[in-house]
Amino acid sequence: MAKLHNYQTTVEWTGNEGEGTLNYKSYNRDHLISVVGKYDSIKASSDPAFLGDKSRYNPEELFLSSLSSCHMLWYLHLCATNNIIVSEYQDNATGIMEESDNGSGKFVEVTLNPVVTIDNLEKKQLAIELHEAANKMCFIANSCNFIVSHNPEIKIK
Repeated sequence: MAKLHNYQTTVEWTGNEGEGTLNYKSYNRDHLISVVGKYDSIKASSDPAFLGDKSRYNPEELFLSSLSSCHMLWYLHLCATNNIIVSEYQDNATGIMEESDNGSGKFVEVTLNPVVTIDNLEKKQLAIELHEAANKMCFIANSCNFIVSHNPEIKIK
């Protein structure tokens, strides 16, 4: 039997500038994302292409970072269980969202570009292969309707 995990977040719009949503340009897209029991809220907005605040995180960036973070956490787990010592991990993930004629859109491509430092040259090939395994385990990647690509680089300390 599958085990279910429940999550809850709060999104609060803070962009009412006095006229509410009178028209498309009468309000800003600022909002807070929070979770009960967490220390800080995430200050978010829409992408600047959709009249958002460029200094705040947008949903597309948060989606991309969720994919990258989930992959990293599975990868580190798999390295630990395969006796690969990771000392550094950084991913500069990229994604492409395609906007439709009606204004909607969807992600069509994401590439994770992790640069991982390990301590053993003999484990380099396995360290590369574990990215594929991490992708198969990642909850977020398994929820996508497109392929999440990987372009890993392994460095030896």
